[in-house]
Amino acid sequence: MVWSLDNCDVDVENKLGVVRPATELYSEEAVEALKTGKVIAVPTDTLYGFACDACSLEAINRIYEIKGRKHTSPLAICVGDASDIKQFAVTDHLPHGLLDSLLPGPVTVVLRRGESSALEKSLNPGLDSVGVRVPDCNFIRVIAHGLGRAVALTSANLSGQPSSVCIKDFEALWEHCAYVYDGGVLPSGRAGSTVVDLSRLGKYKILRPGSAKEETVTILEKHSLVEEVTTN
Repeated sequence: MVWSLDNCDVDVENKLGVVRPATELYSEEAVEALKTGKVIAVPTDTLYGFACDACSLEAINRIYEIKGRKHTSPLAICVGDASDIKQFAVTDHLPHGLLDSLLPGPVTVVLRRGESSALEKSLNPGLDSVGVRVPDCNFIRVIAHGLGRAVALTSANLSGQPSSVCIKDFEALWEHCAYVYDGGVLPSGRAGSTVVDLSRLGKYKILRPGSAKEETVTILEKHSLVEEVTTN
């Protein structure tokens, strides 16, 4: 789907000059910003997000500051392709083809990091799991490929406030970003991605229904996964 850049009524000639169209023409600039520890705002296939190099503790702390978010709330990561996930999380126990069926798409898969994860220990310290996204959005995937490392990704809003489907929604936070990449109004509403825990063999657990629960469950059950039932 092509997102119209005309749908968001924003003065792109803003005083900071940070707004750019979310096109591959600007992807190299975005990658360089991440490599130097900057935070950028990007469209995904669900919501706008703040992104930074997941290996930069300084940049990660900056995202928490911008959002006013507690450090106990973990950040997800974004990678370019489903095949990249195994560098950062344990995938050996998953049915063949499952990740390729779910991703790219509006789904966050939660997996164990494992001892061989390439993730920095400073990302979500104390947690042995990580949420991973491969959005169905070329711009952020090209950035992830260009960075060559995981991109830390979280919604572009103040913690506890409504999510952003247009850059105008978080205009008050532009000043904290090196660049804001405009992909127009995103079509999925404000539900965000469907978050599913796939860390246990043969099981799945929906942690957040999000925008694609039904489709996600259909794919999971097609691959013979069974819903994990929480017992009191």
